[in-house]
Amino acid sequence: MARGRGRKRGRSSARRRAALRRRVAGAGALALFALFVLYGTDFVPYLLVALLLAGAVTGGVLLRRAHRVRSAADRDWRKEEARSRALREVGRSDVDGLTGTEFEHLTADLCRRDGCRDVRRVGGARDNGVDVTGRLPDGRSFVVQCKRYAPAYTVSSGAVRELIGARAYASAEVAIFVTTAKFSRDARRTALDSRIVLVPRDLLGHWLGGARLTDLAELGDAGQGDIRHQRRWRQTYGDRRTRG
Repeated sequence: MARGRGRKRGRSSARRRAALRRRVAGAGALALFALFVLYGTDFVPYLLVALLLAGAVTGGVLLRRAHRVRSAADRDWRKEEARSRALREVGRSDVDGLTGTEFEHLTADLCRRDGCRDVRRVGGARDNGVDVTGRLPDGRSFVVQCKRYAPAYTVSSGAVRELIGARAYASAEVAIFVTTAKFSRDARRTALDSRIVLVPRDLLGHWLGGARLTDLAELGDAGQGDIRHQRRWRQTYGDRRTRG
């Protein structure tokens, strides 16, 4: 419904711009006719100079607009290529073939690689929602929840809320949720409101490829890409159901 209203507003705006261009063109033609009536052909040299200047200005505007379009397309391509490399990194590391316990150990090893201290894998039947604990390089305590799901699954906001409770239970300063799947919109909103660090499949690929945990934490809700990227994700992996 909202998308339909957006399309209608876009068409209405385009019609207004077209009408404005017609009025400007009509006013210009009327002004030229008036000059011709008043001055005859004496104003032609000035008209040519004005047309040349207008052409130069128009050309500059068009070139600048084309440059912005190409630059935006290049940025989008680079972002998409980075995400593709991250997903390929996940595939090469065979994360999807690990058990849940092995995935927790892998996450703990990545934390140690990035300079975290006192890292322990504590996951189990009575882990209270915490699989890995430790301290970041700056000394802050953290807890990690690890979920090794198929790429088609979506982690719900309920699972994120459980981690919020686990952070309070463990008296940790930072909570991190790492998964081989993706997060729902509500889960991302809940994490943003509660300062939970989300590491979905895309960012996990960057982490495996050498990106540091502290750098990934600064990306916030940007880790799963835009709507187009998420649509391609569903086309590639499917979208079975929500977990957690």
